[in-house]
Amino acid sequence: MNHLSDRLNSLLPSATLAMSQKSSELKAQGVDVINLSVGEPDFNTPDHIKEAAKKAIDENYSRYSPVPGYPALRNAIVAKLKNENGLEYSAAQISCANGAKQTICNAVLALVNPGDEVIVPAPYWVSYPEMVKLAEGVPVIVSAGIEQDFKITPAQLEAAITPKTRALILCSPSNPTGSVYSQEELAALAAVLVKHPRVIIIADEIYEHINYIGKHQSLAQFPELKERTVVVNGVSKAYAMTGWRIGFIAGPEWIIKACNKLQGQYTSGPCSVSQKAAEAAYTGTQEPVEEMRKAFQRRRDLIVNLAKEVPGFEVNVPQGAFYLLPKCSSFFGKSDGTYTIKNSDDLALYLLDVAHVACVGGDSFGAPDCIRMSYATSDENIIEAIRRIKEALARLH
Repeated sequence: MNHLSDRLNSLLPSATLAMSQKSSELKAQGVDVINLSVGEPDFNTPDHIKEAAKKAIDENYSRYSPVPGYPALRNAIVAKLKNENGLEYSAAQISCANGAKQTICNAVLALVNPGDEVIVPAPYWVSYPEMVKLAEGVPVIVSAGIEQDFKITPAQLEAAITPKTRALILCSPSNPTGSVYSQEELAALAAVLVKHPRVIIIADEIYEHINYIGKHQSLAQFPELKERTVVVNGVSKAYAMTGWRIGFIAGPEWIIKACNKLQGQYTSGPCSVSQKAAEAAYTGTQEPVEEMRKAFQRRRDLIVNLAKEVPGFEVNVPQGAFYLLPKCSSFFGKSDGTYTIKNSDDLALYLLDVAHVACVGGDSFGAPDCIRMSYATSDENIIEAIRRIKEALARLH
């Protein structure tokens, strides 16, 4: 009687983690796989942050922390939001968790009732619709194609809002597209949201510092929306700290209290040592952040130029994050005699098996015509990966 809950059975497994595992298995068999499937910086955590963690261990930061995180970390986040974003929050309006992923899930579970609708612009990060389903809500997908740089318009947003709409999840800079909403674009979306006071905005800004067009813009900057906006961020991407698992939300105190109540019952506070490391990330030198951003921008230019030379790919120029989402539907229906490509997942598996390059099919990102490549890897790997991809795709007829 191996009955699993309906809740679990309704969830899809994470496609990015599945692809990463497949490439690891091939590597273990001795195959030279270039992994473009994983969404994490390939840099090491900066030394001053590692030193702060070692010091925290020596100073016995080994006990439970408060559920929303140590006051010192929350105060460092308050200062970061004020200095970098011009946003005023108190420490009581900050809650830290085991990665930004948990903070988003906390917010969704705290706000969404069965049957409530949550607007999710597509292409989306794989976990957003699944989190909404976990809360027994209904993900309402609003699709934006490559021709509009994968960004939704105010008219699309307005058309998607119904009396059942509870929240909008907006990610900028975006995973999986790398698209960045400008201040003008956000202002136009804000003008729509102002008319619908019941809608809470969950603004995922985890890629804030990996931005190639200047200053990051947040939906929380609009005074009429600030009391309805939950800002999501963390140390994973900007400081190359994915494994440390520290993310935070900043928002209205009633939502933060609700998330703390929820987290208090199922994980409690995040790792004590990681919190001291994150505090050092926010209060210490920001030079490594800019160095990594410059490296990502160089790689972005490299992969875009190379991918544009691949016949059958349609490529835009991402303005942030470290992903490229080429449109590849021209290959659907083609075959090399052994493999027949029916969809983007087939294409990703073909590239893994034949070219030994791991990408992720776009289906699970709400982008069925595309594949996602992460360029968080060396220039040499990017050059060799695109060479292999070009060669493998040329065999399809």
